[in-house]
Amino acid sequence: MCYSCGVPFPYDYKPGFNDVCDRCGKDLHVCLMCRFYAPGAHLDCSEDIEEHVVDKGKRNHCDFFMLAEKYIDKSTSPGAISGSDAKKKFNALFGE
Repeated sequence: MCYSCGVPFPYDYKPGFNDVCDRCGKDLHVCLMCRFYAPGAHLDCSEDIEEHVVDKGKRNHCDFFMLAEKYIDKSTSPGAISGSDAKKKFNALFGE
């Protein structure tokens, strides 16, 4: 999901360098959405980067970028089922 407006993205979405959110227009390949973003760490990154990224909300070309778990819409992952589907399957186990 977008860090700014919360619009969900598919489970397997990986933001490219130039991707922007369709709803709010914010850059998506940004430190704020990266799993290695660590405020307070060296250059605010848990990876061994060499260049300081000043604006964590602007696109950058970091090769370490990986979407942080908190921005992944797990409801669209393979095998995910909705709450109503889960209840139906549960009830089917007991013949209800």
